[in-house]
Amino acid sequence: MQDFHSIITGQQTFFETNQTKEVRFRKEQLKKLLKVLRENEQQLTDAAWKDLHKSNFETFATELGLVYGEIKEAIRKVKRWSKPKRVITNLANLPGCSMIYPEPYGNTLIIGAWNYPYLLTLGPLIGAMAAGNTIILKPSELTPTCSTTLTKILNEAFDPGYFKVIEGGVAETQSLLQEQFDYIFFTGSTQIGKIIYKAAAENLTPVTLELGGKSPCIIDRDAALKVAAKRIAWGKFINAGQTCNAPDYLLVHHSIKDWFLEYIKAYIISFYGNDPKQSPDYPRIVNRSNFERLKNLIDSDKVYCGGETDESELYIAPTILDNVTWNDPIMEDEIFGPVLPVLTFEDFFETVKVLKQKPKPLALYYFGRNKGRHKMILNELSFGSGAINDTVMQITNSRLPFGGVGNSGIGTYHGKVGFATFSHHKSVLKQVTWIDIPLKYAPYNKLKLNVVKKVL
Repeated sequence: MQDFHSIITGQQTFFETNQTKEVRFRKEQLKKLLKVLRENEQQLTDAAWKDLHKSNFETFATELGLVYGEIKEAIRKVKRWSKPKRVITNLANLPGCSMIYPEPYGNTLIIGAWNYPYLLTLGPLIGAMAAGNTIILKPSELTPTCSTTLTKILNEAFDPGYFKVIEGGVAETQSLLQEQFDYIFFTGSTQIGKIIYKAAAENLTPVTLELGGKSPCIIDRDAALKVAAKRIAWGKFINAGQTCNAPDYLLVHHSIKDWFLEYIKAYIISFYGNDPKQSPDYPRIVNRSNFERLKNLIDSDKVYCGGETDESELYIAPTILDNVTWNDPIMEDEIFGPVLPVLTFEDFFETVKVLKQKPKPLALYYFGRNKGRHKMILNELSFGSGAINDTVMQITNSRLPFGGVGNSGIGTYHGKVGFATFSHHKSVLKQVTWIDIPLKYAPYNKLKLNVVKKVL
């Protein structure tokens, strides 16, 4: 195992030189990141195929393309983001001026996820670089080819005193968490997130936790059924369902369920053919343990379509389960795979009440035309992010903060918000010396008290 302490000490020493605080330095490093990723794009794509059976199109469209876009945005805007901002000064502090200075936290640890090994690992990195931090990056060991490829190309390009990628599994992560960091960013399961949070608390280290949960998708009776079916089939089965903000389950109005399920089934065939196993566009499950977990969730008596599995290829077909109830095992935890349970409802308002009692999900989706119900969904239900009449696509807009709430996470990132996540916003009052109002100084009297009451 590497000597993590000396690596981190070296980064802390480098940070103290203040080089990372220079906007020119940050832009140079972001440009270097963009350049090295583009130059090695084919290697990265090949690695995603090997680990997850991801097509070139899916790797670019759902990962590298989004990463490139965020890097370019950060290069364009980091100077503006980094400028001190003047805010209104209250009456008690006049004639001074009030300023907010964004400054980097210092040495940061980013722990990436396996399901989107580039987007969910490099996305936070962009914010950390733009904010001027030094970085330890830990890719997921569950996608080993992607992890090794990232480690090789990035460690060859960057000074380890500024940015270092460290490979490894649980042991390495535990060792890293014993070190002192100024900020920790983790993407993964709620269970592991609690461990990260506990370790960070030992040093009062601030954290962002991007977790998961059971994200509901409501299809109301007035929804545009074909469009809804197409967008849900795409959002659920892209990356073989291994998407943190994918629809976890459907709540379909009972009056349109039969038609709707036929439409989803038709779109699955349209996307992946009659045998998705033969499709070059349909990925595989990441490892054997996740395959077994998902296979055990498929109740053969409730399979509407799909259900086929092949352990030798870690293949699970796009599967829809019908006549599911809240008490079924598949409704206990996040599915994180290509199995879509379907529940029905009759009363929309009662359904909202039920969802309010559930843990707050990472995402929520609603399909329907009634604007009053749109408003009720947004006002009554708490969730990390979501969409009306679409799924998953909110993550592609860097101007929309991405993150969870409650059990589904702490904090957000992407674009300017990602810069803010990795920045401490230092508040400073600049006061003049040519006048010094005596009101705040003792001895106090009734006149001073009356003036203070009016001022404050």
